Amino acid sequence: MANYLMGRYGVGNRKACRCVRLHRSMYYYQSRMNPLTALRQRVRELAHVRLRFGYRRLYVLLRREGWEVGKNRFYRVYCEENLGLRRKRPWRHVSAAHRLLKRPACGPNEVWGMDFVADQLADGRKIRTLTVVDLFTRECLAIEVGFSLRAEHVVTVMKQLSYERGLPQRLSCDNGSEFSGGQMDLWAYTNKVQIDFNRRGKPTDNAIVESFNGKFREECLNAHWFESVEDAREKINAWRWDYNEHRPHRSLEGLTPREFAVRAKLAGVVNSQP
Repeated sequence: MANYLMGRYGVGNRKACRCVRLHRSMYYYQSRMNPLTALRQRVRELAHVRLRFGYRRLYVLLRREGWEVGKNRFYRVYCEENLGLRRKRPWRHVSAAHRLLKRPACGPNEVWGMDFVADQLADGRKIRTLTVVDLFTRECLAIEVGFSLRAEHVVTVMKQLSYERGLPQRLSCDNGSEFSGGQMDLWAYTNKVQIDFNRRGKPTDNAIVESFNGKFREECLNAHWFESVEDAREKINAWRWDYNEHRPHRSLEGLTPREFAVRAKLAGVVNSQP
């Protein structure tokens, strides 16, 4: 305000400070506080990758990378950069937006989507299935079946797929404890895979997987009786193979997911040649 008065009316700093009731020592004060430019940049980068991580988890990630910063200082930087997340974002409100928009998959093995689907056996016992889908080729990479699937089962499926197919760049999933727990976070950190969490109450953030789950339930789960877990695994794996190999996909211009994957791979080889 003092600078405005000096520029607008051409008065000296003494009179300008007197008008706004500002002590002249405060006007000339130069902060000697470290701006922490590198720390602020790294915090913003982590926050834009880990969209649903609060300051506690981001602080753990920084400590892993070797940053020697106190928790209070980190929290101050976190607040000054406006990275805080609301616990409950209102509908139709600006604060309901994510830090960044989700980037669509542009190639095979770039983004995998995961989700759980519940069903039951013929005797009424509950079972869960973990579905893993390549969001570019629409291939169903795996469907794990069990009574109680936890984080260690998700990690086991990821390890098996990494041997068969390689690792994705990103994983798109919800905020369930199976995906956001320490075991999954450690696996992703070790293998340099980003976990892109969906917004709470926004299944459209993982629309391709939700669409696949609808087909999976309609064409497989609702069409069969499962006498045991082994019977469920056999029938579900047979449906997954038929889905990848024979079922035409409307969003892939009538191709099957496997045909589209082969075509994408050949196009990538041709484009990479000089």
